[in-house]
Amino acid sequence: MATGRSEQGRGAFSGEIAPEAVVVRFAGDSGDGMQLTGGQFTLSTALAGNDLATFPDFPAEIRAPQGTLFGVSAFQINFGSSEITTAGDAPDVLVAMNPAALKVNLGALRPGGLVIADTGEFTRRNLDKAKYENDPLTDGSLARWDVLAFDISALTLQAVKPFGLGNKEALRCKNMWTLGLALWMFDRDRQPLVDWLAAKFAKSPVLAEANIAALNAGHAYGETAELSGPLRKLHVDPVVSEPGLYRTITGAEAISLGLVAGAQLAGLPMFFGGYPITPASAVLHNLARMKEFGVTTFQAEDEIAAICAAIGASYAGQLGVTSSSGPGLALKGEAMGLAIMTELPLVIVNSQRGGPSTGLPTKAEQSDLYQAVYGRNGDAPLPVIAARSPGDAFACAIEACRIAVQFMTPVILLSDGYIANASEPWKVPDPATLTSFPVTFLEDAGESGGKPLPFKRDDRGVRPWIRPGTPGLMHRIGGIEKAIDTGNIDYAPDVHQAQTDARKAKIDGIARTIPPQEVALGAPCDTLAVVGWGSTFGPIHQAVRRSRRKGLAVSHVHVRHVWPLPENLGELLAGYQHVLVPEMNTGQFKTVLRDQFLIDAVPLSKTSGQPFAISELEAAIARFFDAVPGNEGGEVSVNHTQLPTPEIEQP
Repeated sequence: MATGRSEQGRGAFSGEIAPEAVVVRFAGDSGDGMQLTGGQFTLSTALAGNDLATFPDFPAEIRAPQGTLFGVSAFQINFGSSEITTAGDAPDVLVAMNPAALKVNLGALRPGGLVIADTGEFTRRNLDKAKYENDPLTDGSLARWDVLAFDISALTLQAVKPFGLGNKEALRCKNMWTLGLALWMFDRDRQPLVDWLAAKFAKSPVLAEANIAALNAGHAYGETAELSGPLRKLHVDPVVSEPGLYRTITGAEAISLGLVAGAQLAGLPMFFGGYPITPASAVLHNLARMKEFGVTTFQAEDEIAAICAAIGASYAGQLGVTSSSGPGLALKGEAMGLAIMTELPLVIVNSQRGGPSTGLPTKAEQSDLYQAVYGRNGDAPLPVIAARSPGDAFACAIEACRIAVQFMTPVILLSDGYIANASEPWKVPDPATLTSFPVTFLEDAGESGGKPLPFKRDDRGVRPWIRPGTPGLMHRIGGIEKAIDTGNIDYAPDVHQAQTDARKAKIDGIARTIPPQEVALGAPCDTLAVVGWGSTFGPIHQAVRRSRRKGLAVSHVHVRHVWPLPENLGELLAGYQHVLVPEMNTGQFKTVLRDQFLIDAVPLSKTSGQPFAISELEAAIARFFDAVPGNEGGEVSVNHTQLPTPEIEQP
């Protein structure tokens, strides 16, 4: 079986040469268990020691009509023996459980890749649902690829027949049969999956045994079937990793653990107020299982109640946290203004999805940046942090907690649907290496002559945190403009001017406490800087790596602190002749950079609901250099405005 190039682009392989990386996509009906299949294959891959990145891609409908194109669910995994930072571009192997899955995903499969199809589902009725006039397995339309087609449905029914299941229930084991074949193909150990099935169906031993039988049957088929052509066992060596404790982690899990760690480092109990919304609900689900760490979770009746309850918890002396996605964040806007005006710590997690309105509930986008940085009434600045990967979300959540409690401000932590649902290996940090930031509450008014001054600012512009009920420190707090120091209501023009300036200066001053911006790959003063934020990290990093190997003078700069921006970022970007900003929106961070630093940043936009492919970015970088006549060795001498904006063909 041939495979495509690794992320590092070291070429294809054939015969007995082991590949550096392989991309596999499982696709089927939304009831076929593709997410579960992919998740368990991910577990086996992690246990085999490979580096990996995943991309779950599923429809928004709870249960779309079976066999239809818009009901297709897919799970892609890129795994290998070297560094993996994306879920891969073109899959090397596509497992298609029905005609609709084949039609939706075939265009992504690399030429020469392998299609594994269940002929039992390629009935005339299912072909019609997928808009196929002819059977693609027999009409020659798949000549560009290797095809392995056999009746997985019948083989599954045969494997589970001894357990007396009905036909419908028996066919639900197809995903385990397919997983068993995949485990054989990539030399994976079945035992962890057998143990998992036994635990999952502990209350239904017959179902456990049937699924295990299907798993073993799929594995045995690969071992014993006399197949010629593309199917053979393939071993991918483990990646060389630092010693330590590793686990696979999704972005939602990492955010949850990071929030708990942040609260512990601050020495505070945590209150989480949330309302279910895709793809943010997993944070609520995870935190609900962490009560032993001083976490209280509250599923509110709506988004407004969720954030207001969290603000109330912060007023009471806990770390208030809320979470949502773009539509829910819009509903929380007024309450965010209240947290800014009252100057209470609050962490707001936004797992972005495609918009506007309901938009693309299960797809990834980065289109809430304007909303995060600017999206409130009045002058209402707050810090914004963006995670770049599932594992990075842990550190970003801790950083959001630190800034919130140290500067008495709400903080927005940006994730997105890709980060929230995707998984990667994560080295569990030693708790002893995490720096604490314990909170000190104001306990008496002695320093102010016995008079409470709840809005008297320190040299950073930060007011004290006073728990309600503290003797002698009764004070007024609310959303109306307040007098300097005392916090009493005051509408005077000069007071509002002073307080607006003070709130802004406090947020601006946070930049002095965050690390200087570094170059993720490359060097300062190259010809081109590719600047990213959030989940674009992986494809940008690999595209820049490949481009530099071609001799192009291009660097990767990735920004975690989106607002306020690192103090040295403007000077750093000024050292490059050109700046390209790839984003899964219409150019929002590009606008922020232009506004703050007056640089002619060029946008590269994508709003398809799918992450950037490495090849898309690599091509865009190449066009940047090709646009300069006579450009030799990455040197350019033309004005930036003369360079055309790179355009890419959207998949």
